[in-house]
Amino acid sequence: MELGNISKPTYGPRLEAPGSSTPGLVTMAHGFLRLVQPNPLPTDLINFGQPQKQFSREDTHKLLLYELGFLICVAIGVLFIILMPLVGCCFCCCRCCGNCGGRMYQKQGRRMRCRRRALCASVLLVSAFLLAGGVCALISNTRFSQAVKSTFPNVNNTLEDVHTYLASIPQQVDFIISRSDVPLGYANRSLQDIGPNLGSMITSHIRSSTDGALGSLQSLLQGMETLKDTFGNIVISRSDLEELQSNYSQRLISLRDRLNLTLQNCGHPCRQVSLDGLAFATNFSMIPGVEQQLKALSEVSDSKIETELEEVNRTLDTIPDKVQEQSQEVVAQSQDQLGLIRQEIRRLQEELPLLDVEEKVGAFVSNATSVLEKYREPIIAWDGVRLIVCALLCCTVLLVVLCNVFGLLLGPLGLKESVLPTERSCLSDAGGNFFMAGVGFSFIFSWLLMLLVMIIFVLGGNIYMFFCESWHNQQLFQLLDTPGMIPNFNLSELLGLKGDTANFSEIYRQCQKDASLWQTLHLDQSISLDELLNISQYTEDISTSFEKMNINLSPISLLSQRQKDLLLNASRAGQPPNFTLTLEQLDQNLTQGSLLDLAAELAQLAEQVDTDMKKDLEDSARDLRELEKDMQASFSGPLQSLKENIHSVQSGAAQLQGQTMAALDKANKTQEFLEREMPNIIKNETRAFLEQLLYYFETYISWAKSRVTEDVARCKPIAQSLDNVEVIGCDYIMDSVNAFWFSLGWCTLFLLPSIILAVRLAKFYRRMDVADVYRNEDFEM
Repeated sequence: MELGNISKPTYGPRLEAPGSSTPGLVTMAHGFLRLVQPNPLPTDLINFGQPQKQFSREDTHKLLLYELGFLICVAIGVLFIILMPLVGCCFCCCRCCGNCGGRMYQKQGRRMRCRRRALCASVLLVSAFLLAGGVCALISNTRFSQAVKSTFPNVNNTLEDVHTYLASIPQQVDFIISRSDVPLGYANRSLQDIGPNLGSMITSHIRSSTDGALGSLQSLLQGMETLKDTFGNIVISRSDLEELQSNYSQRLISLRDRLNLTLQNCGHPCRQVSLDGLAFATNFSMIPGVEQQLKALSEVSDSKIETELEEVNRTLDTIPDKVQEQSQEVVAQSQDQLGLIRQEIRRLQEELPLLDVEEKVGAFVSNATSVLEKYREPIIAWDGVRLIVCALLCCTVLLVVLCNVFGLLLGPLGLKESVLPTERSCLSDAGGNFFMAGVGFSFIFSWLLMLLVMIIFVLGGNIYMFFCESWHNQQLFQLLDTPGMIPNFNLSELLGLKGDTANFSEIYRQCQKDASLWQTLHLDQSISLDELLNISQYTEDISTSFEKMNINLSPISLLSQRQKDLLLNASRAGQPPNFTLTLEQLDQNLTQGSLLDLAAELAQLAEQVDTDMKKDLEDSARDLRELEKDMQASFSGPLQSLKENIHSVQSGAAQLQGQTMAALDKANKTQEFLEREMPNIIKNETRAFLEQLLYYFETYISWAKSRVTEDVARCKPIAQSLDNVEVIGCDYIMDSVNAFWFSLGWCTLFLLPSIILAVRLAKFYRRMDVADVYRNEDFEM
C-alpha cells in the first residue's frame, strides 16, 4: 500500500550579505563599537512591558556601565560641537587683530624649505585621509539608500516565503487526510470482494489438505484404468493368437499331407525326412484368462469415483460464492464503520493545533505586511531627503579637501624661493588663500558634521549592539524568551500554545535543523496524537462483526465406504495370473520344428533325385519358406503385444495394492482432518482476513503519525526568514549606517590636523606685508 510522500513548497533563496566595496571600513566600525561597548546586554534591566518601572541605584549603575563607552563618546562629541565654533570664532578674531599668525610677516631661516616640504607632505597625507573618508561616507550614504529601497522587496519576498510556508501547512495536513482514502479504498474493495478474498483463503487452506489425497486417488484411478486397459489388450491378443493358430494349423496339415505324398513318391532317398515339426509348439488357448481381473477393475470404472472427486473440486470452487452470500450483513456493518473512520480521520483537520498556529501567525504576518506597505512611500521619500542632506555634508569635507588640493597645486607652482615674501606671486598667494579657505570651511562645518556623527553613532551604534551583536551572541534570544518583556508580544499566545512553554532560542535552533513544527513546539505535551488518531472503537466494532459471522460450507466427502471397498477389492482381484509358463512358451519357435531347416533339407534332396521329383521337392521347399514368412509376419505383432501387456500388468499390479492402501490411508486422514478442522480453518482464515483488513488502518495511522511529527511544517523557512531579517537589518542597513558615521567621524577628526597644518603652511605661500630676508648668515630688514 503506497501512501506517498509529502511535497515541500518552493521558497526563495536565502539572502546573503551584500558584497561590500569597503569591507575593512565595516570591520573597523564593528571593532570600534565593540571597544566602546564591551559589556553584555543587561537583559534584566530591559522591560518594555512596564514603562513606569522605578530603577534602583544598582540598576542605574548597570545601565550607565553598559552605556559608558557611548556616554564618553557623546561627551567628547559635545565638547567638540561646543568648542569648535568657539575656537573658530576666537581664531578669527585673533587673526583679524594680527595675532595667532594674523600679522603678515614670516621669519626666514635655513630650514624653511624643509619645514615647507614637511608641511606639504603632512597636508597632502591628511587630505588623502579626508578624501578617503569623504568618499567612503558618500559610498556608505548611497549604499544606505540602496539598502532602504531593497529592504521592501526583500522583506516582501521574506514575508511571501512565510505566507507560502503557512499556506503549505493546511495543504500538507489535507494531503495526509486525503491519503486515508487509500486504506479505506483497500478495505472497502476487500469487503466488497470478500467472497473471492476470504473464500480463496479458505479454499487455499482446504486444498492444501485435500489436493494431496485427491491427487493420490486420481493417480490410483488412472493406474487402475490403465491396468484394466492392459488386461483388455491381453484378452484381445490371446483371441487374435488363437484365431491365427486355428488358421495356420489347417495350412500346416495340408502342407504336411502334400509333403508325405511327395516323399513317398521320392522313394528311398527321401525316407529319412521327418515331418513331425509341422505342428504348433504352443497352444495359445492355454494362456491364463484375466476375465476376473477385468471385472473387478471395471466395477471401479463403473462406480463413477472420478466424477465424485471432480464434484469435490467443484464444491471447493463454490466456497467464494457461499462466503460472499453469507457475509453480506457483516460487510454492510463493516462498511458503515469505514464511514465513521473516515469522519474520525477528517476530524484531524479541526483538532490539529498546527492549523491554529498557521492562522495566528498568518494574521501576524498579514498585519506586518500591511504596516510595511503603509509606510513604504513615506520612508523612501524621507530617505531621498536624507540622502541629499548627508551628501551635501559629505561634500563639505570634499570642499575642504578641494581647497587643500588647490593650495598644494597653486602654492608650489607660484612660489619662487629667490623672491621676497612681500613679492610673492598672485598664484602663490592664491594657494595660501585656498588653505585658509579650507580652514574656514572646517571651522564652519566641523561642528555640524560632529553633531550628525554623534546622533547617528548613538542611535546606529546602540541599535547595532542591541540587535545585531545580541543576535550573534544569542543574548537577544534570551530577551525574547522572557515572557512579558515585550508588550503585546507573547510567543506562546501567538503560536496558540497553552502556558508560556515556547522558547524562541530552542525554536530557532530546531528550525535551523529543519525540524517539524510538531517537534519544535513540543505539541505532544499539549495534545496526544494517539488520541487524535484513535480509531480503535471502530476497528473493534468491525472485529466484533467478523467474530459473529457464521460461514457454513457444504460437507466434503472424498470416498464413501462402498467406494473404498471397491478399490480394495480391485487392488486384490486385479493381481494377474501366473504368466511364467506362457512367457517361456512365447519365447519358443511357433512350430515344433524349423520350417526353414526342412525347406533346406528338401532343396538338398531335390539335387539328388531325378528330374520329375526334383520339381516337386523344390516346390515344397518354396511353400515351406513362404509359410514361415507368413507366420512370422502374422504372429510377431500379437506375440510382441501380448508379451508387453503381460509385463505391464505384472509391474503395475505389483504396486497396485500398496498404492491403493496409501491412497485410502491419505483419504481417510484428510477426511478426518476436514471433519475436525473445517470450523477452525474458517475461523482462522476469517481472523487472518480481518487482520489484513485492520493492517491497512494500522499502516495508515502509523504513516500519518510519522508524517505529522516529522514532515508536516518543517520550519527551516522560518529560520531562513529570521536570518533574512537579520541580513536586511544588519548587513544591509546597519552596516551602511555604521560605515557612514565612522567615515564621517573619521573626516571630522582629521579636520583638526588639517586646520593646524593648513594654517601653518599658508604662510609659506601667502604674500607678506613685512619682509624678512635671510642671506649668508646676515639679516636685512
